[in-house]
Amino acid sequence: MYRFALPPAGDMHIGNLRTALFNFIAARQNGEQFLVRIEDIDKEKYVAGKEQEMLEILSLFGITWDQINYQSENLKFHHQLAAKLLMDQKAFSCFCTPETLEQKKEAAREAKQPYRYDGTCKRLSDAEVLNNESPFVVRIKKPQEDIVFTDLIKGELRFSPDDIDDFVIMNVDKTPTCTFASAIDDMMFDVSVVIREEAHLSDTPGEILIRDYLGYEKKIRYAHLPTILNEDTSNVEELLEKGFLPSAIANYLILPGNTTPEEIFTLDEAIAWFDVKNISKTAAKFEIEKLRQINREHIRRTENRTLAAQIGYSAEEIGKLAKCYTEEASTLQEIKEKIDKIFAPKKCEDFEESFHKLQLIAKNAPYFPEYDAFENYLMQESGLQGEHFFQPLRVMLTGAQHGPNLRDLYPFIKNYLGEIIQ
Repeated sequence: MYRFALPPAGDMHIGNLRTALFNFIAARQNGEQFLVRIEDIDKEKYVAGKEQEMLEILSLFGITWDQINYQSENLKFHHQLAAKLLMDQKAFSCFCTPETLEQKKEAAREAKQPYRYDGTCKRLSDAEVLNNESPFVVRIKKPQEDIVFTDLIKGELRFSPDDIDDFVIMNVDKTPTCTFASAIDDMMFDVSVVIREEAHLSDTPGEILIRDYLGYEKKIRYAHLPTILNEDTSNVEELLEKGFLPSAIANYLILPGNTTPEEIFTLDEAIAWFDVKNISKTAAKFEIEKLRQINREHIRRTENRTLAAQIGYSAEEIGKLAKCYTEEASTLQEIKEKIDKIFAPKKCEDFEESFHKLQLIAKNAPYFPEYDAFENYLMQESGLQGEHFFQPLRVMLTGAQHGPNLRDLYPFIKNYLGEIIQ
């Protein structure tokens, strides 16, 4: 089982999407199931209902899942296993108030030392715990030995007891912390590999410790993906709204720091050769211009009628016309703006008289299958030459002063001249 945890705040950034893609690919490669986990326990962060939008985004990218689990559905198991750790004396009740802990943290900051819980409540007797009616959290006892595991990307990693601390597993409101819930849920669903962002690396030794204390013998493997720099500027929904194709975004996210047989590929093609072990250990930079380049190539590979529909048209010729603009436009939004101008009312202020003259002649012109014949007819009938002819002609046909060669566009607009030359 591979799993992907939806971000509780409800915004899908490219780092989240990359994680989902890699887990989905690896699951399909290895014939294992893919679980989407909705982390809805933290009510301050969780935005109810937002997960449906994120699930729709995953679907747009061709990411399908075998199971969906709301983390809150596992709450009784979190409570049971926290109680077991308490009974086995591998965890303890901590009555320290937030104010007391903050004072100790401030003292550590003033001494320029890392804060570590000082074990105050770990030393309480059973009687002191039973007679204490104050609110409490549950802390797990730090390990006595190093925790060592081999990350599929980073190699062997070692954490000493001083790196881990007596961390909280159950909050004062009896909800589990993210680390505890994640450790238990991965165990419950028989997760085999966890591929996630590097920011979660500090949680991993704690998750391993929890499962070790509970006697879980299966070794879950981990792969922590290097950070994507500038990720905060790349909300996936915003990229889609700007006209970046899901196939292009997926292609781009698999590329950085990876060894690929070719630069342009589909998700299905990536499933054939992807290996998370080939991911670079260093951070990758999000480069919008590189994404634009890849998006152009995916637009060119899109079936013409599909492309036309994506920009609001239906005819296959419009899809072919759209591809003529990929040298100067790299997103569906940019291409749509150019195609819309072709069919919109037009003005040519610099050559207004010549423009209206050409319009009148073109409206009454016979049908010409070839561009050269069409151009020669207009030139002969109008008597116009040079920029007084070509500039108004371009504006009349495209609504713009610059753009692709009219000869290249003509095969795809010739059947719509009546609508174009309004």
